[in-house]
Amino acid sequence: MEKYIYELKMKVRDYECDLQGIVNNANYQHYIEHTRHEFLSSTGLSFARLHEEGVDPVVARLNMAFKTPLKSGDEFVSKLYLKKEGIKYVFYQDIFRLPDMKVVIKSTVEAVCLINGRLGNSELFDKTFAPYISE
Repeated sequence: MEKYIYELKMKVRDYECDLQGIVNNANYQHYIEHTRHEFLSSTGLSFARLHEEGVDPVVARLNMAFKTPLKSGDEFVSKLYLKKEGIKYVFYQDIFRLPDMKVVIKSTVEAVCLINGRLGNSELFDKTFAPYISE
């Protein structure tokens, strides 16, 4: 069973859909990115402030498996949990349609940290994320 540590509810907007009337695949990446940024904010960290201090978390790899399409007006919940593998933070992010909780996408996002432009381990992230890391 997944150990979700954060969730964010959202709603599909008309302009996110393609001619087929379903959410365009690229928009799912926006949804999961927004979820990660909101999670970061919930821990007291600001993505913009980190950048100003020379700390830039960046996506190194992304994998998304599409299960059920969303349509305009659908409400959904984006959930995540987190693991640490070496210097990578691996976000397991899943989206579920509301209210039936049908799986929409299952994804993994591997993020690394650039510190003053160089790949490195972030002590700040290690400390901040310690309570949230799944084994």
